[in-house]
Amino acid sequence: MAENQAAAEQVRRYYRLVDQDDVAGLVALFAEDAVYRRPGYEQLTGRAQLREFYRNRRVIAHGRHVLRRMTVAGDDVTVEGSFGGTLRDGRQVEVEFADIFVLNTRLLFQRRTTYFFAPLV
Repeated sequence: MAENQAAAEQVRRYYRLVDQDDVAGLVALFAEDAVYRRPGYEQLTGRAQLREFYRNRRVIAHGRHVLRRMTVAGDDVTVEGSFGGTLRDGRQVEVEFADIFVLNTRLLFQRRTTYFFAPLV
C-alpha cells in the first residue's frame, strides 16, 4: 500500500512540475532510458530527448492539468484528467487526456504513454 501511495505521489509531482515549467525537475522523475510515446511526435527515449521535448518541441506553452481519476496497479499508474492552457501559437485549448506511467523499482518513470481526446495537441 505504501508503494502505491508513493507511486501516486510521484505522478502528482510530475503534473505539479510540468505546470510550473520546471523542466529539470520533471525530467529527473524519468529513468535515464525512459521511453515516452505521445500522439503527433516520434517516440522519445532518454532524458536528453525528454529535456529537448519539454524545452523546445512541446506545442503547449503553459497551462494547468486537473487530475480526475488515478488508478495504481503494481508498477502502473493510469491518470484521467483535463488540461487547459495556451499553445505556442497563442491558441487556447481545453482537452481531456489519459496518461499511463510505468514506474521502475526506484519509482522513476520507465515508460509513459499519453492519449488526448482531441486531434494532435
